[in-house]
Amino acid sequence: MSIEINNESGIPADEESLVRLGNFLLENLFVHPDAELSVILVDTTAMEKLHLEWMDEPGPTDVLSFPMDELRPGHPGRPTPAGVLGDVVLCPEVAANQASAAGHSVAEELLLLTTHGLLHLLGFDHAEPAEEKEMFELQRQLLSDFLGKPAPRETHS
Repeated sequence: MSIEINNESGIPADEESLVRLGNFLLENLFVHPDAELSVILVDTTAMEKLHLEWMDEPGPTDVLSFPMDELRPGHPGRPTPAGVLGDVVLCPEVAANQASAAGHSVAEELLLLTTHGLLHLLGFDHAEPAEEKEMFELQRQLLSDFLGKPAPRETHS
């Protein structure tokens, strides 16, 4: 797996944990070992611009996903084809506010948001109640398995 972390936010983040999480998620979702993923951390100004440009919504958000090759999760013995998953863009400043409100660490919030963003890259969504239930249950299970404890409470909607 090729996972690139680019921290442009000016806020220190545990990049090693983000890479470990990315590898864990891709392996557990049966994504081809040659798949590529990029995680970019940006400040609120950059995130606000992206949020407005791509979602037509004002203000910064916590995570945005930009899929490239529209890969989907594979299955045991049949991984997804090799390709470029895309970019997960995180905003640590927004994540810090959410973590404080939810009562867990910023590091855990960034892990949660990375999981959320990666699931979006693989075609999961939460626009409909059934989709939301499926995505959030999978998100909780994957993050809980990675952390070895219950996952932090979801603050993104």
